Amino acid sequence: MRLSQGRIHRFLLGLSLDEATFARRGFRASDASARLRLEQVGRTFLHGYHAALDDDNLENLSSRLNGVEADFRGFAFEGAAMGLFLLDHLTPWRRDRLLSFLAGPGSPHIYMVYVGAGWALAQLRRGVPRALARFDPLLGWLAVDGYGFHQGYFYPRRSVGRRAVPRRLSGYALRVFDQGLGRSLWFVEGADVARIAATVAGFPVARQPDLWSGVGLACAYAGGADREAIEALLTSARAYRAPLAQGAAFAAKARQRAGIPASHTDLACRIIWGMPALEAARATDIALVDLPAEGELPAYEVWRQRIQDLWVKELVTI
Repeated sequence: MRLSQGRIHRFLLGLSLDEATFARRGFRASDASARLRLEQVGRTFLHGYHAALDDDNLENLSSRLNGVEADFRGFAFEGAAMGLFLLDHLTPWRRDRLLSFLAGPGSPHIYMVYVGAGWALAQLRRGVPRALARFDPLLGWLAVDGYGFHQGYFYPRRSVGRRAVPRRLSGYALRVFDQGLGRSLWFVEGADVARIAATVAGFPVARQPDLWSGVGLACAYAGGADREAIEALLTSARAYRAPLAQGAAFAAKARQRAGIPASHTDLACRIIWGMPALEAARATDIALVDLPAEGELPAYEVWRQRIQDLWVKELVTI
């Protein structure tokens, strides 16, 4: 019975692995190794997505996801979260898959799970505030980040070229959307630092800090850049090095919490933060101490600003 349901889910919601190729997406890449790595990220996401469609039993699903190579495992959990959230909305008699996943096997990958939920929100074109009300008040904002990544990844001409934003988003959500859109630039521009910097510079000045935050997160989490490229990225960020560093710290924390360290994350943190990834991850924990309740600024934004302030305090001489 479960296999039959999985086949139905695949028929209705399955995606071709070609969707993860640069040729299909129209992305540019001057470096073949970066392209291959980022395409592997996309394929791993789809592996996790299809695993959730095939079998939404969380024990079975987590076993498949944890079998993925550690370096890419977070992307599998991200894809699974998208699949589970879509299934929640297709079956009104059962809408607890994603939340059960978050409370269970998805908890170590909570950053990526919320991002994957954002992909589903974008696919469903549902109201974001209603979804956020069900999520963690702090990390739940990452679903809006996922929304932004989805729009940049699937609709770069609209979201990047024309710099359009979804009409259903407003207020602070637009800023978190831009963090996700910035992450997508790492893929859209094939991890090419010069092109990324030029693309960000084409956006209104008010949007650039959040875009750089997303670029830093993607660089440190997804990888695809060597030491020279990351050093160039830090230089290119200019006045937005602190947001870039905040994104890198988020990446370090996401990997530290999930127990899936990566050499490229450590390299990015050593260059951007001047310290190993584990110490950069600790900066996000320090910034959480006595975090105020929701006020004029969401606690999530206070947290981000505190991380940026820590970077300035530690590396003001860079």
